[in-house]
Parts: sequence; structure tokens; C-alpha cells
Amino acid sequence: MSNVAVFGLGYVGCVTGACLARDGHSVIGVDIDADKVAEINAGQAPIRENGLDELVAGQVAAGRLAATTDTAEAVAKSEIAMIAVGTPSMDDGSVTTHVLEAVIRSIGKALRAAPKSYHVVIRSTLLPGLLETQMRPALDEELGPGFPAEVVLCNNPEFLREGSALKDYYHPPYVLVGAEDEAHARPVLDLYAAVEAGKHVTDPRTAALVKYACNNFHAVKVAFANEIGAVAKAMGADGHAVMRLVCEDTKLNISPAYMRPGFAFGGSCLPKDLRAINRFAEHAALRLNLLPSVMASNENQLKRALKMVRDEGSRKIGLVGLSFKNGTDDLRESPMVEMVETLTGWGYSVKIYDPNVSLGRLRGRNLSYIDRHLPHLAQMLVSEPEEVLEHAELLLLCTDVANAHDWRGQAKGRVFDLRTDLARPVEPAPEAPRQRAVAAA
Repeated sequence: MSNVAVFGLGYVGCVTGACLARDGHSVIGVDIDADKVAEINAGQAPIRENGLDELVAGQVAAGRLAATTDTAEAVAKSEIAMIAVGTPSMDDGSVTTHVLEAVIRSIGKALRAAPKSYHVVIRSTLLPGLLETQMRPALDEELGPGFPAEVVLCNNPEFLREGSALKDYYHPPYVLVGAEDEAHARPVLDLYAAVEAGKHVTDPRTAALVKYACNNFHAVKVAFANEIGAVAKAMGADGHAVMRLVCEDTKLNISPAYMRPGFAFGGSCLPKDLRAINRFAEHAALRLNLLPSVMASNENQLKRALKMVRDEGSRKIGLVGLSFKNGTDDLRESPMVEMVETLTGWGYSVKIYDPNVSLGRLRGRNLSYIDRHLPHLAQMLVSEPEEVLEHAELLLLCTDVANAHDWRGQAKGRVFDLRTDLARPVEPAPEAPRQRAVAAA
């Protein structure tokens, strides 16, 4: 078993560290956020993820998982560092790497003070080439000339979906390591002995691009299905029936995953990785057509939903689901956040029910994002379904949070299911009682 330091205790790092500990490795988490470190050491997960609270508590109690803010301590107690800090988009779509570089430099300084052989593994999503052209030079600069031991730098892209990350950790499509050779990759692959999946070693650039290719493909599939759904709705057809038949062709259409008309995509991966690839293409003078159009298509899906709300006429709106999907409290780039921001700007009164979201548990960029976009969220969140039902003249079902309650049977007004109704003709609103009485007379 290995001694592992996991840098970054967010959605990827916390899950990775807890799962490595469950598999018998000794794990020390590292984060600059003292509150996150304290929560881990108290046996509590700092983020919302199905099953993670119990896993963290068990591993801390077993002595296999701890956390610190001290990089030197973490490096001294480990042979492998796994870095899972964020690489969010800048305003122009470029990838932000300063946090990742700062972590790598801090590891280099710790190793220079106490030299030993070491593996530095980047689990963060990073554009191909940046590991070799930015991260390696930064690490070597901190190690200094003539460093007496080998320090391997490689990457290990993650394929975790928020809300099902623990399941995905043990059942990924494959384990992928980008390294200069098999020998450098072997200690990383050994960490995943308990994971039943194919193990692949490639060069770091290929490994990095696989992650972007997967996320860009997922984003393309969502946008494609939504556009077909919009066309079907305009023609009076059932977009879901159309796409079910399209997805039966598993020989040419590859997979039905994501292939259903629904609401706009969001979250911390798909939008960010689309922007990164498109920005790179602009700099490289590559003529791409589909990928630059995907974000605009996704924004149009949000505009279609807003038009449905505006055309319906009600001013009191209830939302079921605020995070970008069920099972997580990640609000970053959630289309529901943008919808609420727009509706409140238009003067609508909005109440929101999402049992995954608790303001007291939001941390880091997640909290910063919601402070910028919905600073009055506390006044809109309700804790019980009855509260949003009592408020709403129009109820919007946004994520699979809605599956746990009979909303249509209890709503006092119209119900729009944004997971389906943007691709199907919506039933006409019932006539008001006064209008029916006039007609009867």
C-alpha cells in the first residue's frame, strides 16, 4: 500500500482521497482552506456527495485519512502527490493554471528541503502540453539544478460525475495514466488495484486530451438532442420519441448516454472544457464549426425555457432543483442559477426547493459563485416541498430532485418539467373558472 498526499479537497480530491483510504492506502489531504481541513479531521465531508459523509467518517476513524494545511508535512508523509485543485475558466475561456502551478511549486520547495524520489500526479483537468511546457519547468525550478532523486510528473485524468462520484470511482470507463513510460506509470496504476476497469498508459498529451474529448463529446450530445427536441416541439412532434429511436441505432450512433432532449447543461466541467478547446482553436487559427456553436445552443435552450415562463403569464414561480443536477450541491454554472437570476431581474417572485443545497455547507468557488449571481438565495430557498407548492403559480421541475414527490398532483397551478417539456407540445392551460362559467351560460 502507498502513502498518498491529495492536494485540493473539493469534489474530485475529497472523493479520491476517501476512496484511496478505503482501499487501504494512507492518505493525507492538503488544502489552504482551514475549514475544509478541520471538517475532514472531524470525520465530515466538506462537500455534498452521495455516501461521502459516511466514507470520510469511517476512514478518519480507521486512521487512514487525515488532512493538513502544511504542504511540507504532507510531502514528508507520502511518496505520491495527487493534485486535484480547480482549473476554472478565465473570462476569455482560457484555463486558469496559477493555483495548480502554485501547488506544484510548493511540492518542489518541500522536496528541495528534504530530497527524495517522488511522484507528482496531476488529476486536475489540464490542456495538452501545459504539463510539459508550464508545470514541469515550474517544478524543476523549485527543485533546483542537480536534484539528487527522480521526481516523476504525470497525469491521471478523472471520470467522476458529481452525484455518483463514489460509484464512478470504482466503475470508470477505464483508468488512464499519462506518463513518459510504463515504469513511471506503474505506481499510479497500483493505486487502483481495487478498481475493476481497463488500465491504459499513454503519453501525457494524449491522456489530457482524452478528458477534454470526452467532456466535449458529452456536451455536444446534450446540445444536439436539445436542438432536435426544439424542432420537434415546433412541429408538434414528440422529441423524446424521436430521440429514443435515434438511440436504438447503437451501431452508428455509438451510445444513448446524454441523448435526450432536456434542459441546458451546466456544472464545472462541460462549459469550462468547451471554452478551453475553443480558445485554443482561436489561437491556433483552427476553423471549428460545431464546438463554437455548442455554448450558444445551450444558451438558447435556457432562453426557450425563459420564454415558456414568460408566455405562461404567472409571476410567482417555484423551482424544484437548483444545483446543475441531482445528487450534488455544485451551483457553479448551473442553468437554474442563471434562470433564477434572470427571473428575479424581471421582477418575478421565486421560491426554490433543493434538499441538496444548504448555504451553510457551500465552500470556495461554489460559495463565491452563488454570492455573485444570487446574493439573496437565502430568502428564496425553502426546506419543505409544501412551501414551494404554496408559493408557486407556475412550478418548474428542473432536475431529478423532482422524482421524490408528486408535484403535478399537488400543484395549484401549471407545472413545466424542463427535463421533458422543451421537446414536447405542452398541454394548453385550463380555462379560468370565470371563463368556463361564461361559456356555460
